[in-house]
Amino acid sequence: MIEVSVVGLAVDSRSQPLILLRPRVEAAGRVLPIWIGAQEATSILIAIEGGEAPRPLSHDLMKTLLETVGADVERVAVTRIEQGTFFAEIVLRTAEGRRVIDSRPSDAIALASRVGAPIWVAEKVIDEAGIVDDTIVDGAAADTVADEESKVAEFRRFLDDIDPEDFQG
Repeated sequence: MIEVSVVGLAVDSRSQPLILLRPRVEAAGRVLPIWIGAQEATSILIAIEGGEAPRPLSHDLMKTLLETVGADVERVAVTRIEQGTFFAEIVLRTAEGRRVIDSRPSDAIALASRVGAPIWVAEKVIDEAGIVDDTIVDGAAADTVADEESKVAEFRRFLDDIDPEDFQG
């Protein structure tokens, strides 16, 4: 397993949000893009920017439930990829011992972002789905930074157009 950090959210050419995970060891030279849903992207963005939604989102509820029952998120892990689908686990510490819960990577990362838990990815997943990280290879080339800024701006416009009713269950 390799510990990673969320380095950003982006939108692909089809306007699909994705999260970018980079190994904490800079020499790794790869970044892992994982396509996620719009609601999960919004939730992760709010968490990593330290903001709050007007009403609790699902991941806020998950955090509150865990706190209420005295459980802590030890870590989350993206464990495998099968036919283009990523799988993850949330590892909890409870009074009864360690518990491992199956999860979508987007939900696991959104929860980890809220509680400050480390995020890990199986080395095999990075080998299979990781892409070359131009910001390390080219020393943060200006065109890469401009492209990332453009994607972030596009994603922010997307978020500005979201109606709070989109999040009602």
